[in-house]
Amino acid sequence: MGARSDAAVIAASLDDPAEFGRIFDRYATVMYRYFVRRVDTDMAQELLGELFRIAFERRGSFDQTRTEARPWLYGIASRLVAKHWRSEYRRLNATARLAARSVGGPDATEPVDARLDVDAVWPHVAKAVADLPSGERDVLVLRAWEDLSYDEIAQSLDIPVGTVRSRLNRVRRRLRDLDTTTGRQQHD
Repeated sequence: MGARSDAAVIAASLDDPAEFGRIFDRYATVMYRYFVRRVDTDMAQELLGELFRIAFERRGSFDQTRTEARPWLYGIASRLVAKHWRSEYRRLNATARLAARSVGGPDATEPVDARLDVDAVWPHVAKAVADLPSGERDVLVLRAWEDLSYDEIAQSLDIPVGTVRSRLNRVRRRLRDLDTTTGRQQHD
């Protein structure tokens, strides 16, 4: 017999709350990884506990037509991270400053192309990601780091799929237009 769907487990947890532990067992590692990518590890542990507390309390409102709880959990997680945006912004900026310090001055013996490596570009990309509006940043993270489909992102953030597509398009354009030598957006 195959494993029960997330919807079936959540429905069973309404009568037997201990059943909800199966949802934790299935998704805690993935959700922890998501939080670690967005905030520091101490905050990730705190947010993970908060995520499953909220999910448990709201399990009665889970849409039983959805077989998988992952997008629902990402939606809750994204809202929790948004509440901690200021610390995320500081972390990304600190990472950018650290990366900028670790990149030495240009070596005159290296070709110009060799200077445009990941270490040199990362501080500007991190700053550009930190400066994105939170809705665009959430869509980018869920797609790039968590590999969610457009439909799953839409479910997670409770927005239309078209909004997911337009936000990703804006993010791609902003990052593509980033002048990695100055960290500023290039304009036509």
